[in-house]
Amino acid sequence: IPIVMPASAADPVATGLVASFANPGGNITGLSALTAGLAGKRLEMLRGILPNLERVSVFWNPTSPTYCPVLVELKAVAPALGVQIQLVEVRVPDDFPRAFDEATRGRAEAMLVPGDPLTTNRPARVAELALQARLPTMMEFRQFVLAGGLLSYGVNLVDLYRRAAGYVDKILKGAHPANLPLQEPELFDFAINLTTAQALGLAIPDPIL
Repeated sequence: IPIVMPASAADPVATGLVASFANPGGNITGLSALTAGLAGKRLEMLRGILPNLERVSVFWNPTSPTYCPVLVELKAVAPALGVQIQLVEVRVPDDFPRAFDEATRGRAEAMLVPGDPLTTNRPARVAELALQARLPTMMEFRQFVLAGGLLSYGVNLVDLYRRAAGYVDKILKGAHPANLPLQEPELFDFAINLTTAQALGLAIPDPIL
């Protein structure tokens, strides 16, 4: 049965879903959401908004294949930015409040929440807890900012799903997924909720705006 991924959060090659982007080789094809590939950029943006940032907590779900590549990228970028990464474990939604409490007790100055279904399906809950903890938080998709979160930087999901329809069309006309190269995103969203920034007492620097 052919499978089309509209927005794969985990690296499809590293997780063994496909052989390569150019030649998937099996019954799966589609598009990547570049969850790991943009993690370093998200940390840089947080640093740009919080010039004295030294400590960032990061959601960590050891049961999800999404997180390891994200952490590898963050740990590679963090030293150059003078930032220390702290992991707070989350496995189920009920872990979210404890994660923010742990981050606060660990004197984190900001929070990064990588994208996977556990978190991206609950943007309003993450936004609510971030504001309660008064912790500047960045997620992947603009839905988080629309729900009251501070920052988001990531792919445009509507564009990815629209492009996924092209794969379905080709497969229904006889193409095989093994021969349809995976694609990467072309459109990206960077969003700031200025109301939330004001509530947190943050002034967004002009270069970021």
